Amino acid sequence: MKILVVNAGSSSLKYQLIDMENESVVLKGLCERITFDGGLLTQKTADGKETVIKRDMPTHKEAMQLVIDAMTDPVNGGIKSMKEIGAVGHRVLHSGEDFKESVVIDDEVIRICEKNAELGPLHMPGNIACIKSCREVMPGVPMVAVFDTTFHSTMPKKAYMYAIPYEVYDKYKIRKYGFHGTSHKFVSEETIKLLGSKNSKIIVCHLGNGSSVSAVKDGKCMDTSMGFTPLEGLVMGTRSGDIDPAAVDYLRVKVGLKPEDVVCYLNKKCGMLGISGFSSDMRDCTAAAEKGDERARLAIEMVAYRVKKYVGSYLAVLGGADAIVFTGGIGEHSPLIRGLVMEDMGFCGAVLDEKKNKEYSSGVAEINAENSKVKILVLPTNEELSIARETKALVKGR
Repeated sequence: MKILVVNAGSSSLKYQLIDMENESVVLKGLCERITFDGGLLTQKTADGKETVIKRDMPTHKEAMQLVIDAMTDPVNGGIKSMKEIGAVGHRVLHSGEDFKESVVIDDEVIRICEKNAELGPLHMPGNIACIKSCREVMPGVPMVAVFDTTFHSTMPKKAYMYAIPYEVYDKYKIRKYGFHGTSHKFVSEETIKLLGSKNSKIIVCHLGNGSSVSAVKDGKCMDTSMGFTPLEGLVMGTRSGDIDPAAVDYLRVKVGLKPEDVVCYLNKKCGMLGISGFSSDMRDCTAAAEKGDERARLAIEMVAYRVKKYVGSYLAVLGGADAIVFTGGIGEHSPLIRGLVMEDMGFCGAVLDEKKNKEYSSGVAEINAENSKVKILVLPTNEELSIARETKALVKGR
């Protein structure tokens, strides 16, 4: 079975076609500037064939049709016809409290997603538009919604509730939801395989431009750092992470922001960009810090310190850990951050091997010292494969 994995935003659409017989990527591509002039599709097959198409895509329907045309192109495509696609897995941002796991898409699922769109106003409209477009241009092909939030639906109430009047939560569902669920699910499942036991305590550090940490016990999420939105938690590329709500209103007045602009400011002007003053990219800040830039160094230290705090709190939540796992662009490629996070963690049985940490290059690897009681791993995430696996299981189970 070949499964098409689709991750659509308001103006972009990423896709991968995965052959589930061996979980290999047949092709991958990206549509850019949907709804704008100057639309562009780029695609590359596993054997190196490239496709670049410049064509306006007024809606997601035109984008999906262009994707099908590119995939089935007799020269540069990866399949002969659409009939080879057994199912489509859609990454959908928000499940609200309505779904606890991935679901086969029907009209009722779409209706519920539309109801929950206000919980993710930047992403949900694009997710929904793409689902509807796919159903139009690929009639009869089963489709699955894989939500970014459902992995965290196993959190106990004491973990996901905010201390606001209960009736306010009950009416408006204001609570912690958590995000990056497909990544946390994939990484924790792969770690369980490595440990050889489902009875496990795992802390997953997904660190990239957007970052989150999760506490996973026996394969179920007990807590996670992101909250009602992806803004809560760690210091990220451009997001502030945790901040005193009273400071937010004070900041708004002093900086001269309109109330409706505050969240955008905290999402796009803060984090590493705000502290360093020049970049949200860990690579840029690391290079600048090595040349003596104090603000770049501070940004790096703040990122690592916040991760360390969450790891420490989740050690308490889980009662220890069998493994602490790093993934994501920063988690996989920054030995500096891994080293700062794991510094002086021997008290909990986690001892980093500095040589292994610095020499790590790719793949799954243990970077803990021989005497470490806790495994410290680098494990590349694969959210598309996670979505494909979910889709295959649901479609086969029908």
